[in-house]
Amino acid sequence: MGDKDEESGMPRDAKIVKSLLKSMGVEEYEPRVIHKFLELWYRYVVDVLTDAQVYSEHAGKSSIDCDDVKLAIQSKINFSFSQPPPREVLLELAQNRNKIPLPKTIAGPGIPLPPDQDTLISPNYQFGIRNKRPAEPLEETEDEETTIPNPTQEDKVELQQNPHQRVSFPLPKRQKD
Repeated sequence: MGDKDEESGMPRDAKIVKSLLKSMGVEEYEPRVIHKFLELWYRYVVDVLTDAQVYSEHAGKSSIDCDDVKLAIQSKINFSFSQPPPREVLLELAQNRNKIPLPKTIAGPGIPLPPDQDTLISPNYQFGIRNKRPAEPLEETEDEETTIPNPTQEDKVELQQNPHQRVSFPLPKRQKD
């Protein structure tokens, strides 16, 4: 009984969408599906009628007629949907592609793996160690300025000349309990 009350307050277009879904065998769906189909339907109709109006104005007519609407629909179909090529054309293309042999594999038995430098299990870090210079005596001034903790320009140039120095640390052996 609730279904009849629901349908009586439903617009005519929504009833049409509901009957189309039912005729296609769709029994269960969310109520917003009908609203989405209506939105798609209205948007399509507006696009077609807008195009028909443009065609009518181009032809110098004062109003849209059936031929303008047919032309607009045909234009939408041509730009929205494309036909696949005929089967014969696809077979010919497949034969031409299959004439080229596949490259021979040079891999040995097992799964081919990428080189170690490209894997995630190889170490991918390096420590940058600054070369230590002999400490230079600080010049004392009357203001007793504090030294800036940031490296000087000379230190930056020195780091750029020798940016990385590899360092490795031996891992201690585990003692078995």
